[in-house]
Amino acid sequence: MEDMVQVIVNTEVKQKDPTEAVTIAISARALFDMEEEHELFLMEGVEKYIDHQISNEDTPMKEGIILPFIRAVQMVNKRLLERNPEEKQLFEVILLSTHSAEGGVRIINSVNHYGLEISKFCFLHGNDPSKYLHSHEVKLFLSACESSVCNAQKKGIPAALMMQQHCLTANEQLKVAFDGDSVLFSDETDLVYREKGLDGVIQHEKDLENVPMGEGPFKIFAMILGEMKKKFSQEDDPICTYLVTARSGNDLGIRAIKTLREWGLKIDEAFFMAGAPKGPILSYIQPHIFFDDNAINISGARAVGTPAALVPTYCE
Repeated sequence: MEDMVQVIVNTEVKQKDPTEAVTIAISARALFDMEEEHELFLMEGVEKYIDHQISNEDTPMKEGIILPFIRAVQMVNKRLLERNPEEKQLFEVILLSTHSAEGGVRIINSVNHYGLEISKFCFLHGNDPSKYLHSHEVKLFLSACESSVCNAQKKGIPAALMMQQHCLTANEQLKVAFDGDSVLFSDETDLVYREKGLDGVIQHEKDLENVPMGEGPFKIFAMILGEMKKKFSQEDDPICTYLVTARSGNDLGIRAIKTLREWGLKIDEAFFMAGAPKGPILSYIQPHIFFDDNAINISGARAVGTPAALVPTYCE
């Protein structure tokens, strides 16, 4: 079951300009912990699932992995509107549901229970949610369904797979952490590594030190966050961004830094881990979400309570 509902996070009663809105698409199984409901759907079928949802309409579902991220996104919207009541570049969050609306009341009630400013719900009755992403100009798609994430990637939408876990997240800012290669940057260096090994990568990076790397799938979202950050002073910035990469600083860090400089993308803090585990630094940062393409790094993040978003590189 991948229960996904179209949801738009509004700030106050202000309508966001669809041409400037930063649209994030999410699934209900990412927003709420619906693993028990999902198991019921798999084991006993859709009718039992719907009956369960209807009989529990007034029982809120448990908080899911990305709910704190959505709260932080709403906080940024509020801060942007406090700064400029006419602000157009605001977040929208769209949650698409492959189930019918019959069992959707519990999702709506749960959204209201958590105080999320949501006004639009769309139930797709088995249709692939990825086909609706371009029509909403989605800039980020977070789902608990692997096939939905892969289908979104094939359509050029930055997408990541979310799995439920216990999370520790900071609250004072929206904190977003990115891996480098195959996430912020293209997979160019990873491909060289597979073909020529570490020595080949070091020489490759040295030869192309002044040539910017290609764009990774999450460059667009990182750039949007960078644009939002420019609207605030450093002391009053509600957004904090991080680069947490396996690259070493001395051999592979210079090209990464020069690429960010060429893009005009300022990252608040950058960590060149030289292949060391990322979990310890993530446990200190406590981001609302961490994007990485390596399953080992995802496991390490999950182990320290970091909401980990797997960016799959295996989608064909």
